[in-house]
Amino acid sequence: MAEHHAGEDGFVQPAHFAFDAESEAAIAPILAKYPPSRQASAVIPLLYVVQKQMQRTADSRWVPRAAMDTVAVRLGMPPIRVYEVATFYFMFNTKPVGKFHLQLCTTTPCWLRGSDDMVAACKSATGIAHFGETSADGLFTMTEVECVGACVNAPILQVNDDFYEDMDAKLTMDLIAALKRGEIPPRGSMIGRQTSAPVGGPTTLTTLDSPPAE
Repeated sequence: MAEHHAGEDGFVQPAHFAFDAESEAAIAPILAKYPPSRQASAVIPLLYVVQKQMQRTADSRWVPRAAMDTVAVRLGMPPIRVYEVATFYFMFNTKPVGKFHLQLCTTTPCWLRGSDDMVAACKSATGIAHFGETSADGLFTMTEVECVGACVNAPILQVNDDFYEDMDAKLTMDLIAALKRGEIPPRGSMIGRQTSAPVGGPTTLTTLDSPPAE
């Protein structure tokens, strides 16, 4: 990528984008899944490839407009169709985000389980005042999201592609402190919950005994 220009939204858009060697290696098996007349079906996985490359090269998981154009050329489809996909799905960022994209679910199950405390902790730990902002050090962007589908272990804080579950204010502060140190804590339940079992462990089907023979 080279030659940057300011976009209409006030951030810098690269004028050019090219897939690097790691991305090309990922693209080949993706395209092999689709017949020649259906290559456009690979638009979503290729946009993911773009975001991963941007994370590697710029510490920001987003899809520049020049990258959308490159995807359109690779798949033989009009650029507007790529724009439509990239702007429709919330998992694609169409503007730069921090190295760690904090996606906070505040819908009913997470709210009932204390997502307000999680939000307050994120603001305190990062210095971010409002959703949609990036911290002064460029490390964190905080976004409010709809249900991420892990309600049983609410509240959920998604960092980039990883889910951190059963969060509270202290656990949120600890997680962000670890990220600042360059550590990536194991994803999943932060209280040791076994998958989606009740707190403290399963209460039914706790043995693997075979059923009695008939």
